[in-house]
Amino acid sequence: METEIMNIFDEQRNNIGKTNRADVHQNGLWHETFHCWFVNKEADEDYIYFQIRSGRKKDFPNLLDITAAGHLLATESVEDGVREIEEEIGIDVPFNDLLPVGLIKNCIVTEDFIDREFSHVFLYRTHGKNLEFKLQKSEVSGMVKAKFHDFYDLCLGKKEQIRIEGYEINQFDEKVLISKNIEMLDFVPHQLSYLESIVRLIREQL
Repeated sequence: METEIMNIFDEQRNNIGKTNRADVHQNGLWHETFHCWFVNKEADEDYIYFQIRSGRKKDFPNLLDITAAGHLLATESVEDGVREIEEEIGIDVPFNDLLPVGLIKNCIVTEDFIDREFSHVFLYRTHGKNLEFKLQKSEVSGMVKAKFHDFYDLCLGKKEQIRIEGYEINQFDEKVLISKNIEMLDFVPHQLSYLESIVRLIREQL
């Protein structure tokens, strides 16, 4: 995976070449990603879904993250990013069913790497469907949901905790139900400006 080739950009999103994924993160080079957030309406309440990153992941294991997301390779278009949804969570979604939210800068800085993304962000409204996720175990260990208005308030600093419901697949391949309160520290540390933009833009679509 570290040898995957991606396009790289300057901060104004001018293409300046190609390099491998390891180099992108080691040197903090701007690159493109695909993000898709699922929102489902249940009994007049909008819920937003988060994946639980696998404990096998090198970066941010066991933390909550975008419903489905991934890097765009140099050979891929934005439309090709839809493959991430089926690969990670087993839901086949036609690209035309996605609602574009925007192209948003997202930067994550840790002691080990700098992740500078131009994120192509989409919303998938599932309109009351009973979602049957098939998780890619190497990437995703569970799925949970929260009321969208609670997540909105969390991202804008109006709440310190929100309630999530869902499940996780344990080491014995058993489904363990989850119902607990979580806070921002339970999420992958996306840039706060990214999350604030996301919830505002999603709310405009609901």
